Amino acid sequence: MWAYESVFYQIYPLGFCGAPFENDGVLEHRIEKVNDWIPQIKKLGANAIYFSPIFESDTHGYNTRDYTKIDTRLGTNEDFAKVCENLHKEGIKVVLDGVFNHVGRGFWAFEDVVKNRESSPYVSWFSRIDFGGNSNYNDGLWYEGWEGNYDLVKLNLKNEDVIQHIFSAIRGWVEEFDIDGLRLDVAYCLDHDFVRRLRKFCDELKPDFFLVGETLHGDYNQLMNDEMLHSVTNYECYKGLYSSFNSMNMFEINHSLLRQFGPENWTLYKGRHLLSFVDNHDVSRIASILTNKAHLPLVYALMFGMPGIPCVYYGSEWGAEGRKEEGDPSLRLSYEEPQWNELSDWIAKLAEAEKTSKALQYGGFSSVVLTNGQCVFLREYEGEKVYVAINASDQPYHAGFDAGCGEAVDLITGDKIALNGGLDLPGYSAYFLCVK
Repeated sequence: MWAYESVFYQIYPLGFCGAPFENDGVLEHRIEKVNDWIPQIKKLGANAIYFSPIFESDTHGYNTRDYTKIDTRLGTNEDFAKVCENLHKEGIKVVLDGVFNHVGRGFWAFEDVVKNRESSPYVSWFSRIDFGGNSNYNDGLWYEGWEGNYDLVKLNLKNEDVIQHIFSAIRGWVEEFDIDGLRLDVAYCLDHDFVRRLRKFCDELKPDFFLVGETLHGDYNQLMNDEMLHSVTNYECYKGLYSSFNSMNMFEINHSLLRQFGPENWTLYKGRHLLSFVDNHDVSRIASILTNKAHLPLVYALMFGMPGIPCVYYGSEWGAEGRKEEGDPSLRLSYEEPQWNELSDWIAKLAEAEKTSKALQYGGFSSVVLTNGQCVFLREYEGEKVYVAINASDQPYHAGFDAGCGEAVDLITGDKIALNGGLDLPGYSAYFLCVK
């Protein structure tokens, strides 16, 4: 599967393009802005892009009105088809957000229910409709909204017409935009039979079509298996990535990684490829969370070095800031043009290392050296060994371990590094040491 050997770049199109929050119905060809960022994406080393919602919606994209039409605020289907063509020409795969758990109040079938009530042929398209109740929109009917949000009307994914409507839309996305995969919004809420049918449908639709689901906690194997999703979002490790640095407690992230990918037989996700990230459109930017800015390159090194598919959120590659408590729009800003700095250079080197090392793509996880401020762990696959070494302290540290040789190549810089009974780690440093 191509995704297991890729580095992802995430764009939230409505924010990225500076579209108004409310759908004003005014056609603007804003999505063409992505074309100007392709050199940045390539330079960073990303070879896959994940677009947050791009289809016609009421406001933020997750309240869909029409699965077949690019949001008017972003442009036309032809505009987006050209963007996808340009990305594919540069060897960049395209994954779209599939928002199938719920739709917006402006979704045509729900509008028919509000208008025609019991006589609407689409009543059964939605999870639960009670014409004797009401919602805060005062429609004279009650319906199930996602997590109590009545702007998000829950679909009935056991209804065959709904399933076929969604499948028809996906087929259209492949035919029109040649997309390579889907990220399933709130995958943990989706009907499991629907997900199984979706996997079968997509497998037959296009070879190596990638399905990744948004999951938070619990057993990811419930959705990530050979009959359902290829991958899920690794929120368990997301928290451990930043808090291990803020609390100077590398035991936290190592505990999660051993539980997920360690050498023991009971390891939960051995051989699986979860989507790794330090931030995204739903959480504070990593540069706003880390209490020590010197840790910013190191948290990316840890994220790229651990098992998983790394994903970088637009803007964060140069250290853009934004806090969740200031509202989602502050996390989804429009930048006039891409920026590039030392952090961007560093991430590009990490991406190149990731794409050229089978051990980093497919290797397991075993802890070699672990202290509060330092960690060394081994990724090994088919004879290739990569020691990922992190020193979060400002002081030098000697990590003692036997690598079986006196020298290794750092995949990040290409430098040869001496191993004298271990590794001398300068303060605030990271290495991907390859031993073959």
